[in-house]
Amino acid sequence: MANKLHLRVVTPHGQFYDGDCDMAIMKTVDGDTGILYGHQPLTTVLDVGKLRIIDEGEEKDSTLMGGFAKVSPEGLTIISDAAEWPGDIDIARAKESRERANARLHGESKDTSGLDISRAEAALKRATLRIDMAGAKKLKK
Repeated sequence: MANKLHLRVVTPHGQFYDGDCDMAIMKTVDGDTGILYGHQPLTTVLDVGKLRIIDEGEEKDSTLMGGFAKVSPEGLTIISDAAEWPGDIDIARAKESRERANARLHGESKDTSGLDISRAEAALKRATLRIDMAGAKKLKK
């Protein structure tokens, strides 16, 4: 039996995932990074993106809304602002969020006072990820 990577994902709302897997692939600010059992120690900043958990040939995907990841001899610990399984995503809410962000970025919003471009871009990125993840789940059914 091969050694397994222990993966733990924590958000401000509590523990999102705690279990063993063959590999975890996360989106860092430097690109996708795959972690296997025995990976060298690493601390990295996460970008908004997909977390792929691969175990016994099965893949389970979730969103990660930024954060930090630390690889140690104990495994991989991810601390993220938020994480969601595709089935838990409210698509209508994500689409509304995407529309609001687009309106702000294109100057179509009624309230442009204190417009923060980087916040609007981040909101657009999160909404787009949620929509893509929820849509991918529907295609697999």
